[in-house]
Amino acid sequence: MKLITLVFSLALATSAYAIPKAPFDALKATRAIDFNSDNTNYDFEGIVKLSNCSGSLVKFAGQPMSAKAYVLTNGHCYSSGPFGGMLKPGEIVTSKAVSRSMKIFDKQMKLFPITTTKVVYAAMTDTDITLYELTQSYDEISKKFKIQPFDLDTVRPTLGVDIDIVSGYWDRGYSCSIDAFIFNLKEGDWLFKDSIRYTDGCNTIGGTSGSPIISRGTRSVIAINNTANEDGARCTVNNPCEVTQDGTVTVLKNKKYGQQTYNLYSCLTPAFTIDLSMKGCLLPKPAKN
Repeated sequence: MKLITLVFSLALATSAYAIPKAPFDALKATRAIDFNSDNTNYDFEGIVKLSNCSGSLVKFAGQPMSAKAYVLTNGHCYSSGPFGGMLKPGEIVTSKAVSRSMKIFDKQMKLFPITTTKVVYAAMTDTDITLYELTQSYDEISKKFKIQPFDLDTVRPTLGVDIDIVSGYWDRGYSCSIDAFIFNLKEGDWLFKDSIRYTDGCNTIGGTSGSPIISRGTRSVIAINNTANEDGARCTVNNPCEVTQDGTVTVLKNKKYGQQTYNLYSCLTPAFTIDLSMKGCLLPKPAKN
């Protein structure tokens, strides 16, 4: 597919904002975006374009194709708009009716409309995640658009695994490996636990927030892209710092990070809904009054 350059300010676009400053509403773009990347190397089937972020169509292991489909993105992509919408530390959203328009790619990078009915789960505490339910089932999306979902991996990823990060917002992909697991990643008032740090190569930018991290050569989503240290500042918004178990703080300018997703399974019911009261549930829960 030949990509045509959109006329936008790339000075804005090249900043890797974690709590995103996406430079335009991607759903209003009528042409694909050429970011000087060979997109033929990446699998776009099931990649989702949000107005301000990226996402992916994901299915839990064993979930029936007749079930309402899920889209995975970041917690800081919970609200629409060019500058995203952040949840407060400790704020947890569950089973909230939300109608939000998105677009989804097929194998040829053709886009189709999809719509959410609710937020199944969203948080920016310990992790950075939003799981949406769609009006359509997996079967309906498969039959109408010829699009299959990604599989959401059930286990914690391993160090050194090769990954692809595919952005629906920017119509492009990145390739690298898992460089390290970070005990705590502090960004402003937010704290993310057991984050993934990438090797060089995944130079993600504003708008790539919520992109799936895919185990290369598979259709298995192991995490989601969410943040980067932009300026070398210490533990500020857009400049997260790494904090070890003993409290040692390290700042690594230009390093990029993602959040693991296997822990969703610890709270998954037989009906494939999220139940935070389940024994062994690892997802953050609302603070008790």
